[in-house]
Amino acid sequence: MEIDKITSRDVDFAKWYTDVCLSSDLVDYSTVKGSMIIRPLGYAIWENIEQILDKMFKETGHENVQMPMFIPESLLNVEKEHVEGFAPEVAWVTHGGKEKLEERMCVRPTSEVLFCDHYKKIIKTYRDLPKLYNQWCTIVRWEKTTRPFLRSREILWQEGHTMHRTSEEAIEETLKMFNIYKKFQEEYLAIPVITGRKTEKEKFAGAEITYTIEAMMYDGYALQNGTSHYFGNHFAEAFGIRFTDIDNTLKTPYQTSWGVSTRMIGSIIMVHGDNHGLVLPPKIAPFKVIIIPIGEVEEKLNDLKDKLNEANITYKTDETNKRPGYKFAEAEVKGYPIRIELGKRDLENNQVTLVRRDTLEKINVTYEEIIPTIKSLLETMQNDMYNKAKARRDKMIYDVKEYNELLAIAKNKPGFVKINWCGNSTCEDKIKEDTAMKSRCIIENEEISGPCVVCGKKATTRLYVGKQY
Repeated sequence: MEIDKITSRDVDFAKWYTDVCLSSDLVDYSTVKGSMIIRPLGYAIWENIEQILDKMFKETGHENVQMPMFIPESLLNVEKEHVEGFAPEVAWVTHGGKEKLEERMCVRPTSEVLFCDHYKKIIKTYRDLPKLYNQWCTIVRWEKTTRPFLRSREILWQEGHTMHRTSEEAIEETLKMFNIYKKFQEEYLAIPVITGRKTEKEKFAGAEITYTIEAMMYDGYALQNGTSHYFGNHFAEAFGIRFTDIDNTLKTPYQTSWGVSTRMIGSIIMVHGDNHGLVLPPKIAPFKVIIIPIGEVEEKLNDLKDKLNEANITYKTDETNKRPGYKFAEAEVKGYPIRIELGKRDLENNQVTLVRRDTLEKINVTYEEIIPTIKSLLETMQNDMYNKAKARRDKMIYDVKEYNELLAIAKNKPGFVKINWCGNSTCEDKIKEDTAMKSRCIIENEEISGPCVVCGKKATTRLYVGKQY
């Protein structure tokens, strides 16, 4: 796609999003319907996400494993509630070569049952606990409507699955990983998130409690950017997992699972992108700097590369024979945090131009000031992008006390709505039916004042609702 053909974000947000995905060369469409090709820049962003999170996981004692891609139908059916939740999205394998399989197998939509089947073999006593495993893999969910990064039939993600001696330890693990996701998204992706517990209706199939990371996109829609689940011992009981505890009695362990996916790349685009294209937060950008030499500057270019390498600042260089203006536009659409315009005429005056991608501000510095200025700018940009996104999000959160007010906001304003709620799923369903808004998460530790906005009965909790991707 041509870089000057990006639809205006405020004219058609959905088209703008697709245009940015394609023009920035993050993805391409595939002849495999419903699946995307992640191009080098898109995959490099995912590699950064993977490396940072993997380090955070390992610092908390987790180990990586690899489970099979296929799940026999009988194994999937062990936990009824779980399989019912995924049944509409499961892809089935019925033949191996020309031979029909004795038992069909699904391509994993998630791996709870595989981990439980394995844990049954390796957990025997309390000394075997906790088991803190994670896997980086692909999953398949047969989505009817797909969109790059947001919904695809084949998804890159990580899924953690852990077993614990007590429910208290498992709940602690659930919240620990939940907070790691929150820290990562706010500190690295520069995305302010709303966090809380899912309602009974919206929690993960088979879970006792689901905690969710909810991010608001530029257009006010919600994107569920990660979840952490406490399963109690439902799965463990269904699979017959038992261990001998300290008191020499047989007990059932308690389980968690938690995961995030390439959907986070979609959130980066929709929170930070603009009409010029992609805007990458410095901490997650594969290349912090793009160098655009103008004229015969080979000696200074090589020297600058050395300086950037010494400072451990990743960079790309555009040494093609395209016009400088085109190179600038291409750098903007691909979202490099800082552009260095290394011009012969400027260098004769010992000057270099730096351009911030988030604001497109041009900054003239002496050649000797390049490295310290870049380091300072990267830190400033990371903070500024978070604060800008948070200020926009906060302006699109509405606290309402009357149902008619909720209806008016849903019709006329983008964003999230905070309400008093009685906890009854009937009221939850009515909101969805009348407004297309779904519950995002329960608001904890906030005072409840007034009745349920839907039915008028006593409110038992506070709730965020919003439209979603």
